[in-house]
Amino acid sequence: MAVATLSVFVVPMTDEFGWSRGQFSGAVSLGALFGLMVAPFAGRLVDRYGSGVLLSASSAVVGLCAIGLSLTSPIWSFYALYVPGRAVFSSPLELGTSIAVSNWFIRRRPMGLAYMGIIQGIGLTIFPVIVQVLIDGWGWRTAWLAVGIFTLSTGIIPVLLLMARRPEDMGLEADPEKGRRAGPTRNIAAAGAPPSASDAESNYTVRQALATRAFWMLALFSVFGFVVQAGVSLHQVPHYIDQGVPTALAALTASTFAFGQVPGGLFWSLLARRVPLRVLLSAAAVTMSVGAIGTGFSSSLSTGIPMGFLLGVGVGGIHLLLRLTWADYYGRLHLGSIRGLTLPAQIGGQAMGPIIAGVMFDSTGGYQTPFTIFGIIVAFAAVMVLAATPPGPLPQGGVTVQPAVEPVGD
Repeated sequence: MAVATLSVFVVPMTDEFGWSRGQFSGAVSLGALFGLMVAPFAGRLVDRYGSGVLLSASSAVVGLCAIGLSLTSPIWSFYALYVPGRAVFSSPLELGTSIAVSNWFIRRRPMGLAYMGIIQGIGLTIFPVIVQVLIDGWGWRTAWLAVGIFTLSTGIIPVLLLMARRPEDMGLEADPEKGRRAGPTRNIAAAGAPPSASDAESNYTVRQALATRAFWMLALFSVFGFVVQAGVSLHQVPHYIDQGVPTALAALTASTFAFGQVPGGLFWSLLARRVPLRVLLSAAAVTMSVGAIGTGFSSSLSTGIPMGFLLGVGVGGIHLLLRLTWADYYGRLHLGSIRGLTLPAQIGGQAMGPIIAGVMFDSTGGYQTPFTIFGIIVAFAAVMVLAATPPGPLPQGGVTVQPAVEPVGD
């Protein structure tokens, strides 16, 4: 249900059924809006039960919806199947994976999130090409069926068997320093607060987080950033097909965009403990702006590939850095609930981007105008996010957690 993968379905499905690009994009936007409503509940479930159950249930929904899409014909059936799949993909799956990594790492959190982004980037790189091969050889219906079967076979049983909520649930400590190991948890852990691998970790409640300026600045930045991410990624393949690029080669731009998130994630993670996160978020947004505008003015792979890669580096940056910033600013204890409230900002942006680009294409006959507007939007976000300074001292009533560790000895 990833937008990059869906992009290779745009042309064959709209050509076969006579749908407009705006109608097709509307399913992405509606799915994102449903994900917006699911996010707060999903966040609380992650805090309470961990990511495993949520991720396995979400994988089941996504897999079944993809299989159903292989049988779709009227547009209402496309909406009925894609919308719930997209809602689950954009909300519970995002929360479950990123919060699991944030719960298990503190000092090494940037690298942990980067590795997660690498795996996701590899999947997003490979999937559009594989799906395009399936479409060219066996048709788009077979491609949807294959996506569904793969999701069901890999996303349920392994997740249930291998995932734990937090290291403290297993008597461990989040990324302990070399030469130290987790000791028995003390009284604060018994009260339900997880020990931190740092000297002290501030764990904001939802109410306390809402009272900080950074919360609202980051949420608004998410809206602007993901308008661009979803709007360009869905329509980049159709853009190049319209320029006369063969479909198989046009799909490479989606793969290049996804692949750019892999080195991009590593690059931003290496800087994350050296440069203020808000500065890195600004730099990632500027990178996205250049990539979006460059894509709009590109008409061949010679410029499309580097612009797609640059856009991927920027998108990989905001994905990683936003996940990292929420966890670093507000702690782990209530992270699921806080992310559950902020994820709707991201999903809202993802809902607006595709339909804005689709409607503007239908009215102008091209993507240059919407992609340029997207570049301007994210450039504004780059300036705005510099005001998202870390919250001050933890308000009264917050939870500060001390680690329980002992040196490794005889």
